[in-house]
Amino acid sequence: MNFTRWSARLPGIPGTQRRAAARTELATTTTTADRRADGSVPAARAEHLTDGTAPVPAVDELPAREVLDRVPALVALVHGRDHRIAYVNDAYTAAFGARPLGEPARDALPELRDLGLLPLLDQVLRSGRPRTLKSRKAPDGRSYTFTCTPVSEAESRSRTAGSGVLVFATDVTDHAEAAERLRASERRQRETAVTLQRSLLPQVLEQPDDLRIAATYQPGGTEAAVGGDWYDVITLGGGRTALVIGDVMGRGVRAAAVMGQLRTAVRAYARIDLPPHEVLQLLDGLAAEIDPDQIATCVYAVHDPNEGRLVYSSAGHLPILVRDENGTVLRADEPTGPPLGTGGWMHSSGSVPLGPGATAVLYTDGLVERRDEDLDEGITSLERALAGATGTPQVVCDRLVRSAGVQADHDDDVAVLVLQHPARTGPDSELFRNAALELLGGVEAAPRARAFASGVLTSWRFPTELHDLGVLAASELVANSLQHGTPPMRLRLRRTDRRLIVEVTDGDDHLPRRRRAEPVDESGRGIAIVATIASNWGARRTPGGGKTVWCEFTLPRKQP
Repeated sequence: MNFTRWSARLPGIPGTQRRAAARTELATTTTTADRRADGSVPAARAEHLTDGTAPVPAVDELPAREVLDRVPALVALVHGRDHRIAYVNDAYTAAFGARPLGEPARDALPELRDLGLLPLLDQVLRSGRPRTLKSRKAPDGRSYTFTCTPVSEAESRSRTAGSGVLVFATDVTDHAEAAERLRASERRQRETAVTLQRSLLPQVLEQPDDLRIAATYQPGGTEAAVGGDWYDVITLGGGRTALVIGDVMGRGVRAAAVMGQLRTAVRAYARIDLPPHEVLQLLDGLAAEIDPDQIATCVYAVHDPNEGRLVYSSAGHLPILVRDENGTVLRADEPTGPPLGTGGWMHSSGSVPLGPGATAVLYTDGLVERRDEDLDEGITSLERALAGATGTPQVVCDRLVRSAGVQADHDDDVAVLVLQHPARTGPDSELFRNAALELLGGVEAAPRARAFASGVLTSWRFPTELHDLGVLAASELVANSLQHGTPPMRLRLRRTDRRLIVEVTDGDDHLPRRRRAEPVDESGRGIAIVATIASNWGARRTPGGGKTVWCEFTLPRKQP
């Protein structure tokens, strides 16, 4: 095929542009004879310079073969439906070797076949429009951007469109390698953030006696999108459990590090056994000290099986959802304060029922927030999903994540914490028992408390050793309350499938402390005795004033 018969519509040859830019100012006057009768300018003519130098040739006068041979990019020309090779330039030959002219591209240009360019050549030939394939790695190990441009024979240009295709490949190896290094760096940064994030989350959730709990965390799918979502379950003793979930605004390692500090602080404050709003009050001041520029939301809740309620406080976080045993979903909207780290706000506590058969869900905004949807609509959708979600906490957790459409490429990280208060029936209910006695009167309350404790523990069929320890603990706690507390007073015995809990409540809010009694002291040994014989003990202030002092004993495991 005669290559000189072809003309290519190339998108701006750089060499031509440079030569055009280097020209001196053209003559400002042109004779009328140089123009055609119809006013058009001739397509190709030499331009005469005013300084008497030789005329600069026009583009149409340049030998196309010589230009393409010297272009550093890879150039190949194919024609016909089977894309027979009409021309390859020196750069193409240097990259892939000599190619036989007249052979179909499928056989003679295996590099284009391997890169998937043959279907693209068909599209260009059919449509008559150029197509570009960006940054493909060729068999020679280098990366190229391919531009395929339709060309046509001069004499048939008016009758057919796209008799051939010019393949123009630019070497972008340096750009591709730089982009890959950047992507690798981002992947390493994201992997570091994910590793840090997961290591700061609880590896194994604590499982209280009265609750069944499951949680899930899924990092965002975009590069370095790991944020500061976190959750925790903290057993407070005496059968009570603290649950917390939060979200540190921002992305990457910094957000995960701030999250870790807040989670550690929450566990420390929880050991003091303060009401939820006081825990958030302390956390608010700490968050401002950790990083004044970081804002975090958080919900801290406490479940007491004796009350059948979830007492909580929220710092700008999304509302807790509770599904009762009938399938009705309640949204706990109040009270909600500003996010942590803002300062100057007095947080308050609220409560929501969590009786037997109920399920509560705590979550972060990644589960319900979408760019094209109002946040309240996302929460409403989650309510509908929770209303129909049954099964174990882990099953509920997975169903809620699926219903929200969370995929591996989700643009935000997601944390979900699901807790259930099981409705126990049959033999299982016999393992969870309660008994309480109001302590009325004076010193005679102590022997009545001992008799009550002995009778209850006998009816619960505890072994003799555990029976005696329970009676002794009840006696010491009641004696301590009678001596240092104020009415009203109450003794409560509670058993679960794992432990025996003894607690005494009175109207005085001074918390007892363990101290070392001297041999001559007549008091101060009660709490020391309880701390010695019990598995654990503690004291907390009650919301209405007063305090509760408790201790617990681990039940012996049944032999299989």
